[in-house]
Amino acid sequence: MWWLKKKQLSAAPSGVRIYAIGDIHGCLSQLQSLRQKIDDDAEAAPEARRVLVYIGDYVDRGGGSRAVLDYLLADAAPGLRVVHLKGNYEDYMLRFFQGDLEAGAGWIANGGDATLASYGIEVSSLWPEFSELKQLQSEFVSAAPEAHIAFLNSLPDRHVEGGYAFVHAGVAPGVALSDQKEEDLLWIRKRFLDSNALHD
Repeated sequence: MWWLKKKQLSAAPSGVRIYAIGDIHGCLSQLQSLRQKIDDDAEAAPEARRVLVYIGDYVDRGGGSRAVLDYLLADAAPGLRVVHLKGNYEDYMLRFFQGDLEAGAGWIANGGDATLASYGIEVSSLWPEFSELKQLQSEFVSAAPEAHIAFLNSLPDRHVEGGYAFVHAGVAPGVALSDQKEEDLLWIRKRFLDSNALHD
């Protein structure tokens, strides 16, 4: 009956309505449509406090990564307390921006090429040679707005509302939330998904 215990532990604080959006992946029009639905619902909601948690992966795959970041930075979201969390694709993106070419190779092969294209940077192959990776990284540093990088660097890896803990990927079983490593919160898969444990 572990699942029943989990269900009973998960509750929003009284007077709080929570919305969560994950894995936008550069899809601006879908994000705008979803935000409109959230705004309409929040306007009619009886709860005094309304929280919107973005669970990361704003970039890659879709063609509008740069536009999504611009939208998130400009969105005043009246009536909502907005929390932006970091996803593994933001981690990839930042590591490449900071010069980690090995991370950049994995990032480009997994959708980072679409993000670079949104900044006007053309990628000739999903597995660029070392010299091209260096060139792409240099072009990316020049093209990425300072506000985008500052935003990505400011993203926390977790947020708690009542009985809910929001993270991008999951948690390491048997580890208190306060002791979780960012790497697990952003990247964990099988150990979390296969676990029946009650988490902290």
